[in-house]
Amino acid sequence: MKAYARFVPLLVTMLLCLGMAGYGSVAYNGFFTVQAFLNLLIDNAFLLIVAVGMGFVILTGGIDLSVGAVVALSTMVLAQLVEKLHWPIVPAIAVVLLMGASLGALMGWLIQRFRLQPFIVTLAGMFLARGLCYLISIDSISITDEAYTALAQWRLPIGSEASLSLGAVLGLLVWLLAMVLAHGTEFGRTVYAIGGNEQSALLMGLPVARTTMLVYAISGMCSALGGVVFTFYMLSGYGLHAVGMELDAIAAVVIGGTLLSGGVGYMAGTLFGVLTLGLIQALIMFDGTLSSWWTRIMIGGLLFAFCVLQRLVQAKKR
Repeated sequence: MKAYARFVPLLVTMLLCLGMAGYGSVAYNGFFTVQAFLNLLIDNAFLLIVAVGMGFVILTGGIDLSVGAVVALSTMVLAQLVEKLHWPIVPAIAVVLLMGASLGALMGWLIQRFRLQPFIVTLAGMFLARGLCYLISIDSISITDEAYTALAQWRLPIGSEASLSLGAVLGLLVWLLAMVLAHGTEFGRTVYAIGGNEQSALLMGLPVARTTMLVYAISGMCSALGGVVFTFYMLSGYGLHAVGMELDAIAAVVIGGTLLSGGVGYMAGTLFGVLTLGLIQALIMFDGTLSSWWTRIMIGGLLFAFCVLQRLVQAKKR
């Protein structure tokens, strides 16, 4: 593959984001003020965190269908610990993150140890996590704890009139950490090597088994943290939270330029993929005449387009 070819999907996504933002700024008053831009991060922080974990998995050539269910389970466990059992916030969040990482590591171990298909293993994880939600409660659990509510309402001032929520700050920090991990460490290079050719990675003596487990553990932890951030919006835990979020995360990663076959992609693209989904929603909301279902229609069209683009990139590689 020519040196520039692998950057094509990322560049297309960046240009698409800029084009949509430019169109919205011209077509609608107040579309692209500083706070309106920051709202894209605020409203999609949980998706960014989940998509970062999904990005690592897809870079290895795998898939994780359990992320939405893990988000829901995390909201349920957190609400139960904070609201019903009156745990302090920090230990409750730590337990949730450990739970997500452990479930992800278990799925990664099963995939690597028994050579199982990631689709099937993570599908089982999805059913398990979603079912566990209803063992805790079949109803929504509201979070009314004053300290937790204050945390959810906290804002970081940006300039004189704009601000970022705690969830958005966490989302950006996770994304920056993922950038360093993916592109500046031995772990990241191993992830790319596994996605490029797992057998070659084994022959080079790379720790394929350990890295696979870690990748799914990272995805599980990101899903759990996404669930924590999701509670900042909803202030509740519910078994039906985040239904279909796994598809949104996959869409964000693919639209961000990561190949589903693995080995090619950039964490910067994941951020732009999430922003693209947010911009689609914002444009439809500002228009006011279109049904919200147009969001799904437009995302579906973009996915088709990026699948074709990925195919062209792979053809050049051959």
